[in-house]
Amino acid sequence: MSDILLNKIITIPAILIAFVAQGYARAKVADKLGDKTPRFQGRVSLNPLAHIDLIGFVMIILTGFGWTKPVETNPSAFKRGYKDEIKVTLAGPLSNLLVAFIFMFIFQTWAEVAYNRLPYSTYVIIANMLYAICFININLFIFNLIPIPGLAGFDLFRELSPKNFYKYGSKLYDYQLPILLIIVLFGGVILQYPSQLIIKLFAAISGLILGIFF
Repeated sequence: MSDILLNKIITIPAILIAFVAQGYARAKVADKLGDKTPRFQGRVSLNPLAHIDLIGFVMIILTGFGWTKPVETNPSAFKRGYKDEIKVTLAGPLSNLLVAFIFMFIFQTWAEVAYNRLPYSTYVIIANMLYAICFININLFIFNLIPIPGLAGFDLFRELSPKNFYKYGSKLYDYQLPILLIIVLFGGVILQYPSQLIIKLFAAISGLILGIFF
């Protein structure tokens, strides 16, 4: 029981970093592209309270899947129309991917320099925390690309394939709760394969970089 509680506590910094990265990236890109709506709503901020949805936060702690507050935008404010909308939509998932890579590099650096130099329990707790940041950001990257309402994948479906969206979009709305339930119950099994592929790729790249210095 204590191990389960410790693991939950270790994931909290990872969740906060992932949610802030996602919300801030979307808001910042929208702001840069001419839409000041996120700025007026206080979303161009690194304050976690500006981005956390309480239910989504609790869900990701309990189930491993959750969500942030949606970043509201005004498409008519973009200079290049749907092309700018796509950039804003991709900003969230890609920010999670970037954070995951950075923390994989930090994780491997920590493993290289801190092992046998600190008490083992301290080393393991920090290593697990760094790995959790990488793991959760990768899972959020993949999860957010699923085309169900409220996720980036749904917006990308609408922006990249409007004809198919208007044909199937209403059905996705109708079945979003069953789809979400399936993801919550079985998503860990489904997403573990692409997640592990990305983790191994990032580990290999950061390992090559670290090999230059160690």
